[in-house]
Amino acid sequence: MLNFSELKLTDRSPIYLQLIRYVKSAIVSGSVQNGEEMPSRRLLSSLLGVNPNTIQKAYRLMEEEGFIVSHAGSGSIVTFTDETAAALRRQLLLEDTREYLASLKAMGLTLEETASLLKEVWSEEKEEKA
Repeated sequence: MLNFSELKLTDRSPIYLQLIRYVKSAIVSGSVQNGEEMPSRRLLSSLLGVNPNTIQKAYRLMEEEGFIVSHAGSGSIVTFTDETAAALRRQLLLEDTREYLASLKAMGLTLEETASLLKEVWSEEKEEKA
């Protein structure tokens, strides 16, 4: 069963969107397998201390996006293909990149300054891992 114990809810975005992103990230990272069970809506609501309607909304949207399937009386499962996982990975990367770039633009950085900063941090990370 997909484990939500590491989910840290924030005030940055609506809770239902945070739940969806968490499941997408689990798919992309490989920490959830195709066919793995999702917690029941009631259980997840209780675990996270979140309104059951919020959980219901997240599940409904994930069903509409096609990466969970729900069956009456038997719960919900995560379902995806390699292509779906690749598309989700790209989607998450684009969202993160757009958010990061908006922040840098708000601080007045140019494309050249942004590229230079990225190269600098990339090199530091590479050196730390060596």
